[in-house]
Amino acid sequence: MLQDKDRIFTNLYGIQDPFLKGAQARGDWDNTKAILDKGPEWIIDQMKASGLRGRGGAGFSTGMKWSFMPKEVGERPHYLVVNADEGEPGTCKDRDIMRHDPHKLVEGCLIASYAIRAHTCYIYIRGEFYREAEALQRAIDEAYAAGLIGKNASGSGWDFDLFIHRGMGAYVCGEETALINSIEGKKGQPRLKPPFPAGVGVFGCPTTVNNVESIAVAPTILRRGADWFAGLGRPNNTGTKLFCISGHVNKPCNVEEEMGIPLKELIEKHCGGVRGGWDNLLAIIPGGSSVPMLPKNICDDVLMDFDSLRAVQSGLGTAAVIVMDKSTDLVRAITRLAKFYMHESCGQCTPCREGSGWMWRVMERMSQGRASVEEIDMLFDVSKQIEGHTICALGDAAAWPIQGLIRHFRPQIEERLGRRAQAAE
Repeated sequence: MLQDKDRIFTNLYGIQDPFLKGAQARGDWDNTKAILDKGPEWIIDQMKASGLRGRGGAGFSTGMKWSFMPKEVGERPHYLVVNADEGEPGTCKDRDIMRHDPHKLVEGCLIASYAIRAHTCYIYIRGEFYREAEALQRAIDEAYAAGLIGKNASGSGWDFDLFIHRGMGAYVCGEETALINSIEGKKGQPRLKPPFPAGVGVFGCPTTVNNVESIAVAPTILRRGADWFAGLGRPNNTGTKLFCISGHVNKPCNVEEEMGIPLKELIEKHCGGVRGGWDNLLAIIPGGSSVPMLPKNICDDVLMDFDSLRAVQSGLGTAAVIVMDKSTDLVRAITRLAKFYMHESCGQCTPCREGSGWMWRVMERMSQGRASVEEIDMLFDVSKQIEGHTICALGDAAAWPIQGLIRHFRPQIEERLGRRAQAAE
């Protein structure tokens, strides 16, 4: 149970003033110069010691990622790119940070850019986030006017510029190399790695790409100390996390909680429980629509962190919890997701381009009861041929929801197909 004194996002619900005066009253921009004066190496070491893992889905160590940037700036300048694309269905944490606590992100951009020796940062924001972009731009303008960023940012002697780049709502642009292509004005398609962005990123220069939440928590971690952050949560899954809970709960919400909180406690305590009581639960998707669903018997005692969810063949992803009660037609729900991933495939890799459409068509027939039982195994087999065989993780994202359905709810699919066969006879 996270205590109020350990919350990082103290204005998550927009009750207080989100802009500069309110942000400073909550402790943002409090002697930022003192943090910068300790130097890039100290900042990166503290971020490593805090155990912060990327909050965009992959869960890679943030401090480690920053340390991959070249130590010396050569002819090519360094860049920080903040991923505010947030296209994952069920996920709405970054938009609330930008709407209600934008100065945490702006200050984080300055500190992270200084740590990786970048004078320029781009925030790539999803095109649909119109009001969020306005709030963020206002916060940036205030920070420039107050001398917190710009020439000699916060009196540190470091020049820093921050720009918003608005996307146009392509899900695949949430992948870091597709996002870089989009900023450069190219088609938003992922690039093969290597070279990794730390070597060749935006405009061919060394680049670090981080999620909004990963950057926005950095100033608080550095102020309060890596040990404080590392003391929350569980080993290798430390700190606090924003969870977005939607679906069949009495009170859907965004909430900041400790990593490793039991899934049941998260829902019972913050969302008023599942609609119709916990026993009415059918399944939960724990980390945004691209991770495999879990049936109720696993949800009873699973913990919400990267390693616990991987152990039950799912993932924390963006921590967007989608709750489905017994009124849900799971086959239909996963068919709908399959259509989304088919639509959002960039078409570059054959397994994803052809496979995501094929899987959707089979799922569509299954949801109508027009498939044969043998096709269940074939569908699972094809999903395994897509998973891990594409440039980016969109192929995995298309395959995993279907794998989760077949793994845990095969009898429901067979029953539906059997009813159809009986009717035909």
